[in-house]
Amino acid sequence: MQLPESFVENLRTLLGEEEGCRLCDALTQTEPPVSIRLNPLKRKEDSSFLIPHSSLTKVPWATDAFYLDERPAFTFDPLLHAGCYYVQEASSMFVEQALRQCLPGDKPVAAIDLCAAPGGKSTLLRSLLPAGSLLVANEVVRSRAQVLAENLTKWGHPDVVVTNSDPADFTSLADSFDLLLTDVPCSGEGMFRKDEGAVSEWSMENVENCWKRQRRILSDIWPCLKPGGLFIYSTCTYNIKEDEENVRWIRDELGAEVLPLDVPEEWGVTGNLLAGEDFPVYRFLPHRTRGEGFFLAVLRKEGEEETPSYLSSAKVKDRRGKGKDKTRPLFGKAQLGEIGDWLKGADGYTLLPEENTVSAFPAAWLPLLDGLKRQVRVMQAGVALAEQKGKDCLPLHALAMSALLRPDAFPRQEVDYPLAIAYLRKEAVTLPDAAPRGMVLLTYRDVPLGFVKNIGNRANNLYPQEWRIRKSL
Repeated sequence: MQLPESFVENLRTLLGEEEGCRLCDALTQTEPPVSIRLNPLKRKEDSSFLIPHSSLTKVPWATDAFYLDERPAFTFDPLLHAGCYYVQEASSMFVEQALRQCLPGDKPVAAIDLCAAPGGKSTLLRSLLPAGSLLVANEVVRSRAQVLAENLTKWGHPDVVVTNSDPADFTSLADSFDLLLTDVPCSGEGMFRKDEGAVSEWSMENVENCWKRQRRILSDIWPCLKPGGLFIYSTCTYNIKEDEENVRWIRDELGAEVLPLDVPEEWGVTGNLLAGEDFPVYRFLPHRTRGEGFFLAVLRKEGEEETPSYLSSAKVKDRRGKGKDKTRPLFGKAQLGEIGDWLKGADGYTLLPEENTVSAFPAAWLPLLDGLKRQVRVMQAGVALAEQKGKDCLPLHALAMSALLRPDAFPRQEVDYPLAIAYLRKEAVTLPDAAPRGMVLLTYRDVPLGFVKNIGNRANNLYPQEWRIRKSL
């Protein structure tokens, strides 16, 4: 890989001749590490069951996160599709330190991940937020938003909203969020080792365009953050225009305090490189840390911290909308009662029928959801539980993935690896003669994979068509 000359020159100016050369060597002569992060909702006592043919080394700044000594064929691991872990670049897991050290107390908060696809930081945030919190994960590009929704569905946490809107669409939702994360679109210098396309697309002109676009995004979203709210700014690039200079601009123009983090020296994280400034920032350089290029700063918005808009919990109830088109099929009380019985620990959730589907959503956050629906495009909210097809009420795949699913709500059938892969390919599957009839939850290593309707001589495969494995072994 040939690095752009102006990029190399910038690195040498920024880091010095020796450090700049070391970083360039790391980018061109070393392989990127492979790392995963476990899902605490689906965690087993022995994490080695996930990747049995690879050793696991702890990522020091993240909980339940590991480096692998080789890259397995993740596509063909049923446990990945079941949401047991996420393949995430290790440096970006440093977001955990910002939350653990700067998010006050354990009270529920409303959080937004503004540029969230494909979902690494969103799944990380969702695992770390205090109980009862709500995460809004947004992606402006439609195709990427669909990938984001898929990954968050597999992660299985019910208190999530996925949106597909421009940051400017959120501006009117003033003072709505206690936590804001923006991993802004950038020039991608930190991805050079993993993506040669990022190298070919890089230019100084693109760097200039990026920092200007980043400030427009920040200006649009800043009103949404409550006074005293926490703001996490990150990029996957090295230059100070998109990094330190933008943090200084947020501090001076938008009004924020830059917060320090306690970072052990042995992690090899680099600090502020902007001449004349010493506010705390955290830069990951591949020749110093085991990960890709990453930059992060934590800020707090000026003003008094407010109590999050979290209301008291309520029992599961029917929230059937008024004024709906009566020609559309609606769920009756008996069906809603049956669906409610599929759930565990559902106090505080409301059932939301809409057209031919019904979802569960945390009742305390209904006012925020209503506000979101008025301003932005909501792709999914909470957990899609069931759909009505004729006289049948069928459970949806999101329920199989969700932590809300009651373990004994459906008969279970454990499957071996070949049958699991066939199911994930959306192929026809045949269960053993002794398998239960009707709606059955397939499991692999005792982890839910999804539903089938077993009619004896075959089982109708209910795995989502758009998620099926398309590659060949």
